[in-house]
Amino acid sequence: MKIENIQVLRGPNIWSVNRKKLIQMRLNLEELEHKPSNAIEGFYERLDKLMPSLYEHRCSPGVPGGFYQRLIAGTWMGHVVEHVALEIQSLAGMDTGYGRTRETKTPGVYNVVFTYVEEKVGVYAAEAAVKIVNALIKEEDYDLQHDLQQMREIRENTRLGPSTGSIVEEAIARDIPWIRLNNQSLVQLGYGKNQVRFRATMTEKTSSIAVDIASNKDETKRMLLEQAIPVAKGITISSIEGVDEAIRKVGFPLVFKPLDGNHGRGISINIRDREAAVAAYEFAARISRRVIVERFITGYDFRVLVIDNKMVAAALRDPAHVKGDGVSTIKQLIDKENEDPRRGYGHEKVLTLISIDRDTLDLIEKKGYTLDSIPAKGEKVFVKSTANLSTGGTSVDVTDHVHPHNVFICERISKIIGLDICGIDIMAENLSEPLTDTGGVILEVNAAPGFRMHIAPSEGLPRNVAGHVIDMLYPAGKSARIPIIAVTGTNGKTTTTRLIAHIVKNNGYRVGFTTSDGIYVQNNMLLKGDTTGPVSAEFILKDPTVEFAVLESARGGILRAGLGFSFCDIGVVTNIQEDHLGLADIHTLDDLTRVKNVVVDSIKKDGWAVLNADNDYCVRMGKKAHCKVAYFSMNEENPVIKSHCKKGGIACVYENGFVTIQKGDWKIRVQRTSLIPVTFGGTVPFMIENVLAATLATFLHDFKTEDIKISLETFIPSAAQTPGRMNIFNFKNFRFMIDFAHNPAGFKGIKAFLQHIDSPLKIGIIAGTGDRRDEDIRELGMLSAEMFDYIILRQEKFLRGRTAENILTLLIEGIESVDIDKKFEIVPNEVDAIKHSMSIAVPGAFIVALSDVIDNAIETVQNYQEQERNGTFEV
Repeated sequence: MKIENIQVLRGPNIWSVNRKKLIQMRLNLEELEHKPSNAIEGFYERLDKLMPSLYEHRCSPGVPGGFYQRLIAGTWMGHVVEHVALEIQSLAGMDTGYGRTRETKTPGVYNVVFTYVEEKVGVYAAEAAVKIVNALIKEEDYDLQHDLQQMREIRENTRLGPSTGSIVEEAIARDIPWIRLNNQSLVQLGYGKNQVRFRATMTEKTSSIAVDIASNKDETKRMLLEQAIPVAKGITISSIEGVDEAIRKVGFPLVFKPLDGNHGRGISINIRDREAAVAAYEFAARISRRVIVERFITGYDFRVLVIDNKMVAAALRDPAHVKGDGVSTIKQLIDKENEDPRRGYGHEKVLTLISIDRDTLDLIEKKGYTLDSIPAKGEKVFVKSTANLSTGGTSVDVTDHVHPHNVFICERISKIIGLDICGIDIMAENLSEPLTDTGGVILEVNAAPGFRMHIAPSEGLPRNVAGHVIDMLYPAGKSARIPIIAVTGTNGKTTTTRLIAHIVKNNGYRVGFTTSDGIYVQNNMLLKGDTTGPVSAEFILKDPTVEFAVLESARGGILRAGLGFSFCDIGVVTNIQEDHLGLADIHTLDDLTRVKNVVVDSIKKDGWAVLNADNDYCVRMGKKAHCKVAYFSMNEENPVIKSHCKKGGIACVYENGFVTIQKGDWKIRVQRTSLIPVTFGGTVPFMIENVLAATLATFLHDFKTEDIKISLETFIPSAAQTPGRMNIFNFKNFRFMIDFAHNPAGFKGIKAFLQHIDSPLKIGIIAGTGDRRDEDIRELGMLSAEMFDYIILRQEKFLRGRTAENILTLLIEGIESVDIDKKFEIVPNEVDAIKHSMSIAVPGAFIVALSDVIDNAIETVQNYQEQERNGTFEV
């Protein structure tokens, strides 16, 4: 049993539109294809012993123990791997539940699909699950705990922190899309111009000046003192000599803390003699050159959280500690405390495991203890000097007990410092009485305060503080999204995408769009290449200048990683035709429909699916769509159109030479196709189809038909506007057309166009693509023989597992099956083929290069045009 491939699906995909985080593993069972679980002696018992928690898996029987029933009855190892991958993630603290295992058309090869929480953990789980199952089959010992710890460590190194994660979860709950911008905590909420960014609990609204002030504890204290806020007495020092000055001016007991520290690092408390003071200074100086020395205030450590100048939560924090039982050592008590099921590795649980470090040893040494000391029963021994949850501290929610005067002070502090989100550390006997009465003081004001103590306190009511952040970033009436129109299908996607983008741009939007030739914002190419996958979609959605997105979404990207957006407003499916069949388990048009349907399934419930009524597979999509549906057709008498409009539906049809919007019984003629340049005077049916789709999509977005009409009239087919889509170049004695047609349907479209071309010699330059079926490549040859008088075969790129000779042989077989006497020759290089075609052109000839290397072809032909203008053209 071996893994052939692992894919990470991050968006809507062929397995699930709602479950966007899936691992898809292509697993070859090899000899195990003939050995189900019940055929391997002792396998069930060994698996149960290693992971008894698998009993809870219900599987298809739908009851606890259901998976075990399948094991005993006999199930394939791909199915077993799926369940093991899910369970080991759960055992490592990441609950998952959804899984599917499906056999491919290749015998013995399965797609094993399961959910993940953290991407890298999911990949690790896939690999580990196969190792585990293989080991159990071979009756080998397996160290499961090693895998679980590795997954925990990977999770802690890659996951969003609890504060960042809580904000993201709240955004998800409010249907606000999000994108992680790095491998740390930088996150984008929303799309395009409506995006906001935050890092941990610092937002784009957070003032950098305020952060500087909060980071400088001396400056913070000075500003608070000036505004009559009670703070702890103290001074700042930067040398050993300063220690004596601090002792003299402040007096014991003392607290030493780095001026620029955070997370409690470098702090020493309750210092009562000079020797300890010097050690405390040196400890703090490792973090910051300047060290704050304050009077040690007795009382309790409180954290108050203020968001958007409103107090939203307060917590009593207690440093990590143990309570003596009169029998156990401090080390044993720490170990026992760490057995608390609420404690976990890193941020996985409410509480964090307590580690033993220098701070721990110093604290117990001050009490005259060592790790082997046995505290008296009931004695509280602190093992950390600060109350940070990340070092094992605990928190108790006290939000409802904060006195109004203290609320007033804290909200005032947030404005004095200028922070939109701030954590205020207070030392006081309680917060239920005014600080002025209890002698409580402000210890620190923190930028980017942690939320964990508030969202998951050890005791008390959890507070949804992340909700207040979202309220601040997206107040009522502010949208997080921009309009998205997604375009998919087999042929016509790029031209339809460009045409929609042109209409949108002419209506005053800054539009970003992706195509098979590049990424554009306002017609400016930003990246070149095939950019029809999820990464390219995210590129546009990350751009803060984009107001409207039009995204071409091809099969490859959907299969590889899913869609790059969560939902779209309008989804267009141009057609479903034979292309790329036999690849990535897509063997039939039904398979291909399933892929393209991911776009339709991602449309909002109140959005629109724009479907081709002349294509049976598109019509099937419409019958199952959960959104509103509109159809386009080259035939206004199409039964689907007539039935749809009879029910009050909306359609766009080609009727009497016009592009016409039809709703119910009435019609709006948008423009005559002969006046729409991209249709070449109304002579190219597949271009008319593209116009129908684009017109309908933009009409459904409430653009006026008059504005759509003007845009259709100004969309001029050219190498700049529609590269590789019927680009015609005029020479003195002949014309040369370049098109990206690369499948039988595309060739048929060109054939229909050539029937309107009057020429004494039609020359075709053709090539095949190696990842097509034999019959597809032969059909290209057959169609070429039917539409060209002379054929030049070339094949230098896109072999994709075949030899050039093999592809050329298939093309020739196709040509000769139509006309054994058809004239053709082989010129392997594209540039040479173009030059040769021009050399044999007679006056009035029409040359067509159906090219898979568009840029080279366009550049070459344009160079020859320039030479002809300069009088230097020779072939």
